[in-house]
This record gives sequence, C-alpha cells and structure tokens, in this order.
Amino acid sequence: MLQKKAIAEWGQPKSKITHVVFCTTSGVDMPGADYQLTKLLGLKPSVKRLMMYQQGCFAGGTVLRLAKDLAENNKNARVLVVCSEITAVTFRGPSDTHLDSLVGQALFGDGAAAMIIGADPDLTVERPIFEIVSAAQTILPDSDGAIDGHLREVGLTFHLLKDVPGIISKNIEKSLVEAFAPIGISDWNSIFWVAHPGGPAILDQVEEKLRLKEEKLRSTRHVLSEYGNMSSACVLFILDEMRKRSKEEGKITTGEGLEWGVLFGFGPGLTVETVVLHSVPVQG
Repeated sequence: MLQKKAIAEWGQPKSKITHVVFCTTSGVDMPGADYQLTKLLGLKPSVKRLMMYQQGCFAGGTVLRLAKDLAENNKNARVLVVCSEITAVTFRGPSDTHLDSLVGQALFGDGAAAMIIGADPDLTVERPIFEIVSAAQTILPDSDGAIDGHLREVGLTFHLLKDVPGIISKNIEKSLVEAFAPIGISDWNSIFWVAHPGGPAILDQVEEKLRLKEEKLRSTRHVLSEYGNMSSACVLFILDEMRKRSKEEGKITTGEGLEWGVLFGFGPGLTVETVVLHSVPVQG
C-alpha cells in the first residue's frame, strides 16, 4: 500500500499522524475514503480527516495548500496527504457528437500517491525534500465551461472546450508574477517546474508562451507519457520523478539542482493552483 510506503520513508510512527487529507474524483461515499483509509492503516480514531471529492485536476495543488495551512497552524501536526484517482467512472463508448469525451478518455489514466507534510521537522529522523513557501488559488477570466464534469447515474461525464490550452497559456504568467515577485524572481527558466500535464497541447503552448527550455517540462512529459493524466495525483508523481532523477544524478538539491520551483495545478473552473516550492538538500 502506497500510504504505508510513504509512512515508512517518513521514518516516524504512524501514531504521530494528526491529520488526513484525501482527494479523489472517482466517486462519493459516506463515510468516505478518508474513513476507510484511517481504519486500514490503524491510525488513531482521533485523527482529523478532510475528504475532498470532485475537485478535478487542480486538486494536486489544493491538497498541498491545505496541508501547509494545517501543519503551520497546529503545533506538531503531521498531515498524511493522499490523491487517488480511478478513471473507469468516466469511460464512455466513442461518439461523433462528443469528441471532447473521447479526447479525455485517451488522456486520462489511473494513479495514486501519498506524502507526509509537516512544519518544524525533526531532522534527526525526518528528511524533508521540499518546503512549501506559498500557495494560491485563482479562477481564470473568461473560462466558464472550459472544463466541467457532472456526476450522474451513468457515471462522471467530462466536457472540454478546444480553447483550454489557449486560456491556460494566456493567463499563466500573471500567476507566476504574483507568486514570485515577492522573492525577486522573474526568469521562468531559473526555477524548476512541476506542472500538471493536462495534455500535450497545454504543455506545448505554455512552453512557447513562457519560452521555457525543453528540460523544464521534461519530468511532466515523462509522467504523462508513462501514466496519462491522473488528475490530482499527477503533480505528486512529478515531484517523485524529480526527486528520483536528482538523487540518481547526484545533485545536492531537488529540481535539477535549482533551489526555487513552481507547482501548477489547473482544472475545472478554470481553476489554477500555484505553489511556490523551495528545495531542501537531499539527505543520504
């Protein structure tokens, strides 16, 4: 179970987990997957749980923002974050009248990821990889209906407008400026990138708009090619991919040797999550 792996890498006993944030777009149950996970892992009955349903692809950034708030405002908090997505609920047969659904089915894949987030780490045991410096959410202008989904008897239906890549690329720099101006960064090639993949067209237009070097979105493109668009779980997979590459290449920091980075999640709304990351030297 991936949650057990995350706890093992964290190095602390599971009794120290104080909060659980569980995110999925794959269904709605009461009690939710957060409850079931608490039982399966044998966590304390008093663990504080938050269940997030039907947020979509931007939620990989949302869970980090929420976990940051919980960790910083509750002394000694340790938050188990889980994103789990199964796309079978969105599957439909081919239809000439709904080509957007066909595109979505070609892009989406199943995936799950977990991590532990906290503040004031115990460096004798814990080995932090990234510091979450800031996190923001915004709704892009003139984007109503660009991406939406509806839970019905037939399952979860998705609708995508053709101009989604254009809307995202047109507005992405404004979010970057707002996030990085306070720390004096304006060169988007000087930071590492953890961008929700969405699809190849989105990545191509963002890359062109910001004049990014090819290697900036390499980890994102790799995860998309290997696993597809796993909705909220994607950015956590990309974070792990960057961690693995950094360790294999002997870099002293994550993110290809760069200290500052950005995590972007975008989805229904169009909603964008912008998370500023600072890498921590790799231990061991």
